Amino acid sequence: MFKWLIIGVGAYLFYRWFKGKQTPKTPANPDSVKAARTLEPELMVQCQHCKVHLPKADAIANEQRFYCSAEHLHSLDEQGWLGFAQWRESPNQDARPENIEPDLLVIHHISLPPGEFKAQDSSQYIIDFFQNRLDPNRHPYFAEIEGQKVSSHFLITRSGRLIQFVSTKHKAWHAGLSSFLGREKCNDFSIGIELEGDGETPFEEIQYKVLSETVGKLSATYPSLQFAGHSDIAPERKTDPGISFDWKRFQKETGLSLEKLPFGLASR
Repeated sequence: MFKWLIIGVGAYLFYRWFKGKQTPKTPANPDSVKAARTLEPELMVQCQHCKVHLPKADAIANEQRFYCSAEHLHSLDEQGWLGFAQWRESPNQDARPENIEPDLLVIHHISLPPGEFKAQDSSQYIIDFFQNRLDPNRHPYFAEIEGQKVSSHFLITRSGRLIQFVSTKHKAWHAGLSSFLGREKCNDFSIGIELEGDGETPFEEIQYKVLSETVGKLSATYPSLQFAGHSDIAPERKTDPGISFDWKRFQKETGLSLEKLPFGLASR
């Protein structure tokens, strides 16, 4: 029995040796491997701004959007959206009157709950409010404002996040009953920017920086823009952006002429 086992094992080993001699391994050709990889299709994406198609590896990404260049990322596109902002579209908007383009930018402040903006999730409450998703059970004040329909074009958080809720082509619901140099219904012809804060606490350095950059991009598309605070266009109702907003610094950092600031540079 043992003899036949030895014979069987020997026959199997001879068979393996013989097959190896008959079918020698062919070394991989590096050029062939490279060519095969080259033939693999490259993933393509579309620039959000100009719609050109380009390899994903060459694109600049912001959230789920792609851009072919830094210039397009930092520009306002034809639909009225800034590429470098986070987009969180609000349902609280409607069309501007026919043939009306914005020529006023209104600066606001907001904090939810009022005066509270140091919590990690404080800016999320504002986002939820503008998207009609604010949970009224999270705070007594939220129950008071339940059902209000409000939005702004932009929000700049304490950390410098720029969030866009409404296209500049459309009307956001930020100004309410208002009048600018004799023109009423400021929502019709204005862009609203909210700064997270309470108007008494100094705003953050990064907020001024992002505000200045945003104003520069908007002014490139809308060169006739003038600038005011919410309190300037609704003095009986509003106080924002408040006494802590530095209008002189704003004018210096943006390079705006005094003619663009009809209410002056004094804190108010």
